[in-house]
Amino acid sequence: MRTVMPWALLAGLLLAACADDESLPGEAGGGSGAGALDYKALSRLGGTTTVSVANHDAFAQAVPTLDPEREDAFFQGNAIFNRGWAMAPASVKDMDGLGPVFNATNCSGCHFKDGRGRPPVEPDEKFLSMLIRLSVPGVDAHGNPLPEPAYGGQLQGNSVPGVPSEGRARVTYTEVAGAYPDGTAYALRRPAYAIDDLAYGPLRADVMMSPRVAPQMIGLGLLEAVPEATVLALADPDDADGDGISGRPNRVWDETLGQLALGRFGWKANEPTIRQQVLAAFNGDMGITSPMFPEDHCTPAQAECLASPDGGTPPGAPELRDSFADVVVSYSSTLAVPAQRRWQDADVQRGRDLFAQVGVLPAALGGHGERGRVADDDVGEA
Repeated sequence: MRTVMPWALLAGLLLAACADDESLPGEAGGGSGAGALDYKALSRLGGTTTVSVANHDAFAQAVPTLDPEREDAFFQGNAIFNRGWAMAPASVKDMDGLGPVFNATNCSGCHFKDGRGRPPVEPDEKFLSMLIRLSVPGVDAHGNPLPEPAYGGQLQGNSVPGVPSEGRARVTYTEVAGAYPDGTAYALRRPAYAIDDLAYGPLRADVMMSPRVAPQMIGLGLLEAVPEATVLALADPDDADGDGISGRPNRVWDETLGQLALGRFGWKANEPTIRQQVLAAFNGDMGITSPMFPEDHCTPAQAECLASPDGGTPPGAPELRDSFADVVVSYSSTLAVPAQRRWQDADVQRGRDLFAQVGVLPAALGGHGERGRVADDDVGEA
């Protein structure tokens, strides 16, 4: 079977080639011999921006090359990232406007400690760091998916008092048995998604559901710093080089430029910049408006949602201050990538060798030379 690799993953692998030869604390040794992989260098997954932290805060570190001004913005952004928003009106005017419908009350509600979320384990478990995107066939004038008419483009399972929540997502699993070529048995779980307690009638018959686990936050600035030409050069939609790997760039609408641009962020590369990704999450996940996304996610069918007060000052103004948006974007851009753990272990090195043998790693191992390098000063630039 032909393997299809998203272009964003190819670009992410390319960044592994940014490693240098400086040692991390406690490191010793590396590859040797002609053609041998330099495991020590490859363990520095963020190049010179890598941090050597392996505890529960490993994903919450700033890149070590920040100047004092950007370091201050990092910590301010971290505070807002973790602070909960309140429904309007509230005594804290700078942080009200939650909802009226929403998935989480703060950024870390989905990206706990800046890490990846997970799907529910049991059918009755609430979706805490995973959501369901909704769409119907077709695209809008900018090529974006069409939202479900009554529920919009994303199911929000929470709401402020007086506003019905849209519904409750549920997942069930069917076990699928199989065996590896050597006869070793394995079991996988096939998920099936459903939405119960729909507040505004049934979903349209042709609705499409796309589950999305919250991704980890690290390394976003590195990906944004990769030149567009480098990403496009890695695209190989028809597998012209015969390695079984294909990459297809996604063109999406850039709200700032008012035109199509290269998609880089999200599971399907559906946002072009970190800023747009952050503001779209504030709006879609928490119901917080901004100049880029000035309207709440209330469809014409949701009368109580449309009538709910907003948190703008004055009323009708964006709920997210530009200064707050700026520091959250800066924070998201400068979260460091931790070094690979246990890179000295024989099993880890053997696994990397196997990846190289099947053709997954060559682009990440320097095959594209300087095109894969990102300067420290490029990380986090607007």
